[in-house]
Amino acid sequence: MTIVVTGATGNFGRLAVEALLRRGVPAGQIVAVGRGVEKIQDLADRGVVVRKASYDDPESLRAAFAGADKLLFVSGSEVGQRVPQHLNVIAAAKDAGISKIAYTSAPHADTSSMILAGEHLATERALTESGIPSVFLRNGWYLENYDLKGALEHGLYGAAGEGKISIATRAELAEAAAAAVVADGIDQQVYELGGEGVTLGELAAEVSRQSGRDVTYTDLSPEKYTEFLVSVGLPEAFAAVLADSDKGASAGALYTGTEDLQKLLGRPVTPLADAVRAALA
Repeated sequence: MTIVVTGATGNFGRLAVEALLRRGVPAGQIVAVGRGVEKIQDLADRGVVVRKASYDDPESLRAAFAGADKLLFVSGSEVGQRVPQHLNVIAAAKDAGISKIAYTSAPHADTSSMILAGEHLATERALTESGIPSVFLRNGWYLENYDLKGALEHGLYGAAGEGKISIATRAELAEAAAAAVVADGIDQQVYELGGEGVTLGELAAEVSRQSGRDVTYTDLSPEKYTEFLVSVGLPEAFAAVLADSDKGASAGALYTGTEDLQKLLGRPVTPLADAVRAALA
């Protein structure tokens, strides 16, 4: 059995490769795929097969997927470009005879009004239409999305109001993805994956408790939050997408509960307090 992991040169994909190795998948049966493969030379040194490919280059994807059985399809990071890129991945997987795909999607992609969810829903539909058995891993927000050490100096900012956000660590979600792609039989096609649900005000309070510093959460309108994100260096289009996601969060769009994540992990999710402590260490 050979498992391909796309996006392996990024944070999530690399963590997923490490999780597969911990689960006992032989290094030679893992194909780590990405654009900047020099970043994962250490994986190659450990016996992982490393192949260079881009979502924009169908031929490179076909070469990377050749001979593989399963695919952990880590969604692309270029908002606005992902649908054509993802269609390239699906076509290459079909050409390669991939028997199973686990795809990292967004929370409640089929019902969410968030801008971010649209490309994920289009990808889920394309996977269904491809006929390749697929599992949709609708990942909630990473704890790493929040600059907790920076918050010690400047506080947290957002536009999520009192909406609960199911926050998990990137590593825990990557571990769940590895579990899903390895499994020969799992009982769901869709997993809504997230950790402990908290408001951003509660997250700020936990950072305060852990650090002994006064950390506040400032809630802004989506428009003002977009302006704030642009002021700290984010491109305006991306800032608007993030602000829109916070707007969705205020209405529950980023709340998933912990049941599905625990099911894939086979254990309870890491308590948020423990994750925050580690992030601040």
